[in-house]
Order: sequence, then structure tokens, then C-alpha cells
Amino acid sequence: MEFFKKLYRWSSSWTGTVVIVLTIIFFIAQAFVIPSGSMKNSLLIGDMLFVKKFSYGVPVPRIPWIEVPIMPDFKGNGHIIDGDKPQRGDIVVFRYPHNDKIHYVKRCVATSGDILFLRNKDLYLHPSEGNNFVAQNYKGYETINVDGMVFVKNPYKKNNPGIHNNPNIIQNGYQPEQLFNMMPIKIPEGEFFMMGDNRDHSNDSRFWGTVQYKHIVGKPWFIYFSWDENKKIRWDRVFQTPDQLEDSKYINSEIDHKEGIY
Repeated sequence: MEFFKKLYRWSSSWTGTVVIVLTIIFFIAQAFVIPSGSMKNSLLIGDMLFVKKFSYGVPVPRIPWIEVPIMPDFKGNGHIIDGDKPQRGDIVVFRYPHNDKIHYVKRCVATSGDILFLRNKDLYLHPSEGNNFVAQNYKGYETINVDGMVFVKNPYKKNNPGIHNNPNIIQNGYQPEQLFNMMPIKIPEGEFFMMGDNRDHSNDSRFWGTVQYKHIVGKPWFIYFSWDENKKIRWDRVFQTPDQLEDSKYINSEIDHKEGIY
């Protein structure tokens, strides 16, 4: 009983509070705010969410805000404990490969060994498991055969209605070619191809390449608060997970096409 009293007094002290808060941030969950529209309409600007940091192992802890590691990366893969890897279709929080102090959130559309390409904005995916896997797992999807490999056309739009294109963005020589067409690439081992659901307004792997496991942080857990640009609280998004929001009114609401690339 005396032990619990001491534990309570310690946890109520400034030192105990700081240690507990940092332990949660380092190993369990961290708060993030969606700053851009690259994941509309799945995640919206002004969504404040907790990221589950143990979804894909435990990343090397960093001091919040200044993003300085508190320990060396002994394993060389950005994690002190390895875990499951991002799966196709997961929404993932990761560090921008060219500046690891910046966090991005995108959808994982291809994993190790997958082959993908873009044609007229459509995403084509050949999973690493091969043609039989496509036949068994993508019934009802449009497919094409390229050099004996079966590619699935837009494999995520069916189950993730937030994924969309902007009909106002057309190929006129002024838009980046990567928005429309991309040559086939094979995803290297331990790496992932990320794309925003707001396809024509997302700065993602089409422009700067794949994401290594060492940059993976975690998975959005749930939204703890949300407000729009007018500071109006979106109560129906509070305490919702990304999966629960897939069928919400925001998915099918009118898309704002006056955006840049995020």
C-alpha cells in the first residue's frame, strides 16, 4: 500500500508528470494536426489526431517539436523494436525522406516487390504475390495484362471513397507529368509507395520516391478534435477513426478544387 502511495505522489509531481507524458509520446501515441488537403476527403485540414506509434514497431524516440533523437539508431532502421510493416491501403504517418523532421500522412498504395504505374491519372498495381493473388483477391476490379503480368486498375477507390481526382486538372503542359503518367517501377525491399487521397493535390512518392521503413512512424488512431477554416467545430468527426470516417458525409461532400499540391 505504501508503494502505491509513493507512486501516486511521484506521478503527481512535476517530474513524474513529465516522465509519464514523454513515455506516452515516445512509445504509445503522439498528437498531430492535419495541415494540408492532400488526404481530403478521408482526413481534413484541421483534424487533430493521435497517431498510434506502436502500429509498425516502436520508432526511435525523439524529443517533440525539435525532433532530436534521445538515443542512437542501433538497428539502423529507425526503430528500437521492429513490428508489422505498412500494408496496402493503410493510412500511414511517416517522416519525409528528404527532411526527417517533417511528418507526412498518406496512403500506402504499394509495398515491397509490387509493380505500379500511372496512365491518365489511373493507378495500376501488380502485387508481388502474382497473378493468382490478383484473381483471388480483386474480383470485380478492372484489370489489364502487361507482358504476362496482371495489373489492377485503381485498386483502392472501391473501398476508400475519399480517393478522388480533380477533373479541372488536365494535361496541358503546365501540370507536373507525374500527376498523369508514370513509368512502371518495382518497389524495393523494405520500402513503400505513398500517395495522397486527394490525388491531384498531393506531394507524394510520385515526386520524391518511396519511403523506407526507417521513416515509418505509425498509423492515425482517432481524431480527438476537429475544426474547419472558420474555427467551427466538426463534432461528428471527434473520436472517430479513419476507418469510421470512410462512410461519413465528408467523403461525399463537394470537393474544393482550388488547391495547390501538398
